[in-house]
Amino acid sequence: MTRLGLSTLALLSLTACTMTDLRGDADQAVADDTGNSAEWDDTGSSAWDDSGPAGEDTGADIDDTGFYDSDDPEEQECDAVTPVQLFMSPDDSNSMSSPVQVRAAILDSWDDLPNVPIRTYEFLNYYTFDYPAADPGRLAVFAHMVPHETEPDQWKLQIAASSPPLTREERQPMNLILCLDTSGSMAGTSIALLKESVRVIAGQLKEGDVVSAVRWDTSDAVILDSHAVSGPDDPVLIELSEELSASGGTNLAGGLEAAYALAERNFGEDRVNRVVLISDGGANVGNTSEELIGRMAGTENQRGVYMVGVGTGSAATYNDRLMDRVTDLGRGASVFIDSAAEAQKILGDRFISTMDVAARDLRIEVGLPPGFEIVRSSAEEWSTNPREVDPQNIAPDDTVVLYQTVTTCEPALAGPDAQLTVTLRYEDAVTFEPRVETHTATFAELAESYRTQMIKAELLVAFADGLTAYQQGERAEAQALRQEALRLLDALRLVDPNDPDLAELEAVLAVGP
Repeated sequence: MTRLGLSTLALLSLTACTMTDLRGDADQAVADDTGNSAEWDDTGSSAWDDSGPAGEDTGADIDDTGFYDSDDPEEQECDAVTPVQLFMSPDDSNSMSSPVQVRAAILDSWDDLPNVPIRTYEFLNYYTFDYPAADPGRLAVFAHMVPHETEPDQWKLQIAASSPPLTREERQPMNLILCLDTSGSMAGTSIALLKESVRVIAGQLKEGDVVSAVRWDTSDAVILDSHAVSGPDDPVLIELSEELSASGGTNLAGGLEAAYALAERNFGEDRVNRVVLISDGGANVGNTSEELIGRMAGTENQRGVYMVGVGTGSAATYNDRLMDRVTDLGRGASVFIDSAAEAQKILGDRFISTMDVAARDLRIEVGLPPGFEIVRSSAEEWSTNPREVDPQNIAPDDTVVLYQTVTTCEPALAGPDAQLTVTLRYEDAVTFEPRVETHTATFAELAESYRTQMIKAELLVAFADGLTAYQQGERAEAQALRQEALRLLDALRLVDPNDPDLAELEAVLAVGP
């Protein structure tokens, strides 16, 4: 397993108006034991040898940490002539299930952690990054890159894309179909959280929205057909939530067919069309249902019915595979609700970013000097071949963060004046008009930007890597990575004491196995 460096702060400069007087303290908080940091040598190149991997990528495979690792670089030859163009895709539209399952398992004495999926990109989705919001109708792009402290032939690269905020009054009306699992396995906590989720969703709706609902257990039944919402907390929806109960077997296929039939009936080009599947994951999705979900999600330049998967229950009982699969097909978010507070956070406070779309078919392109390639990436997909990377949507009031390690076989081309270019290609959520945003900066400029945001990403990556090491039985490695995450947490607290996630991260990291 690749260990992450401990002295990121020694490499980064604070941006304008940040706390310059804390530079020394923050650097010390995460400095490595030698006090050394990676730096430029006298030639203007980074202190790398020329034995690193080649720049031509042949693909990537996911590892157990939720990162993607490149194929064996020793089999490739160095291309020191051709500029490198990489194509990346974030996770499917703001999924955030994994870190909530992790938190629940850790705070419940770690007993359930071996069965919880660790997907690093979902940690980067769930926790917030304070990048500036984009202008209305546009996306904004940011990039930071610093030499790796402990790996002389590697760099740490962070890319972010932010979207504009969107209020309830501004958003388009919704065509929302609630597909509700009321089978016997939902009895107890799961059905209680399903009912709470419906109540919270009802509180976010407005006049002009249309809501339908189908309940499924041994059979399926339409319990609300094309209801015109009167406003927040519509009494019909509140009453519906109160009357739900769990019993019987599982007929997911019938429930999905009924839900998508309702979605088609009320489909509108001027609406956000969503199926919201709420379940404990105790069902299998068959081939017919998969084809239906994929077909209804639509293709490029076409509005579709996207699926949001809401898992309910506890880390001990939830089956993650169903929601992860159907939201991949349905191009929507997969979230997990383990408490009323989490329902309010995701389906209340973040309702619009969970349900709506700010930009469609986002493709992230990264241009680097010859000789560069990715070693690891939190991107769900990446390749030098754009056809191998599926575009994804980005939600309103959201930030996509991609964190990767890159290397070069030609360090002479990696001096401080070398340039990196990040290009966002996407379509307007309403008009489908193609749009492009480009950010170009020198390596020296990249090392000076947005210090706090890179600290937080490294913290989350170290946290997720440590959890994976624990699951694999590598307890010493897990403890070392936990200590690294705690150091980075101290550094984050120094430079951004008002970070909204500090208290939660402190609570989770304080509980050791």
